[in-house]
Amino acid sequence: MITRPLSLVFAAAALLSCAVIGFAATLGTALVWHTVVGSPVYAVADPYRYGYADSPVGPQAAASPLSGVFTGEVLYWTPLIQAWAAVYEIDPNLIATLIQIESCGDPSVSSPAGAQGLFQVMPFHFDAGEDMLDVPTNARRGMDYLAGSLATAGGHAGLALAGYNGGHGIISSGWGAWSAETRRYYYWGARIYAEAVSGMATSPTLDEWLAAGGSRLCTQARLTQSHLEQAKRAQVIVIPGN
Repeated sequence: MITRPLSLVFAAAALLSCAVIGFAATLGTALVWHTVVGSPVYAVADPYRYGYADSPVGPQAAASPLSGVFTGEVLYWTPLIQAWAAVYEIDPNLIATLIQIESCGDPSVSSPAGAQGLFQVMPFHFDAGEDMLDVPTNARRGMDYLAGSLATAGGHAGLALAGYNGGHGIISSGWGAWSAETRRYYYWGARIYAEAVSGMATSPTLDEWLAAGGSRLCTQARLTQSHLEQAKRAQVIVIPGN
């Protein structure tokens, strides 16, 4: 039988052991966490890098660098995309995402539904007599509609893209009320945009879009842009003689 004073000694020793073990475990966890957080592996897990805005709207968003994940046919328009971004105060990556899935940078394309040009704008958005395939005109109408879609969606990039495809009215109706086309559009657009502003070197979703048929659109865009470049080279400036 253990006497009371001896039992108190054992109890105190047990408490001290628990305290030591607990402190060691806490210290060990802290050291491991510090090692992980300070490692390159943890840095890769952070999806956002310096230079990209948190919102697709506003002066900071407009100044975001244009990602290199987009296809060359879309990046062909980089100077104009950056100019449109500055005028409308919209992230150039969102503009590039829209152009990517709408036309892959082909300013001459028309859809079976009647959408026209680089931004695939429906005819009823143009004024009478406007050249729907003229790039500045097409961009102005497309950017106006995108800006309105962003305003309706409260700055939510994915919903704004869905509204661009299905009309501003569908933004508040919810996923269940959307057409299959708009759901696909949201899937492609929201993911490509998120990957573009994450700092990733490539976009897996864009690769998926290309494999699903987007590559055909880009092939046609390459051909159109080749003709544009040939036309530029063929222009001869005649300087009148004295």
